[in-house]
Amino acid sequence: MEVKDALAALAGLAQETRLAVFRLLVERGPEGMPAGAIAEALGLANATLSFHLKELTHADLLSVRQAGRFIYYRANYRTMNALVAYLTENCCRGNTCDIACAPGPEPRRKAS
Repeated sequence: MEVKDALAALAGLAQETRLAVFRLLVERGPEGMPAGAIAEALGLANATLSFHLKELTHADLLSVRQAGRFIYYRANYRTMNALVAYLTENCCRGNTCDIACAPGPEPRRKAS
């Protein structure tokens, strides 16, 4: 992933509604959801959702398919995984660091 692509993806996700839409579609899986169902699930007006879907699509975080009169949106897992890889490619300067780079909650710190 190029720096400009990483910045576009991060900018696409750097807004509460867009992040909620993206997370919903990641949960939904490869089949995605029609726009109306996304609006209903998140309590958004169609015009508001349309704006955010456009932004996420331009950032290559969503893919779109038409099925009859419905437009389905789904998370672009390739872009999502490329962004995570880009952000972690130099983790621990290339040394093994299972704890720092492992997915899941951060380790708890001891109280001072």
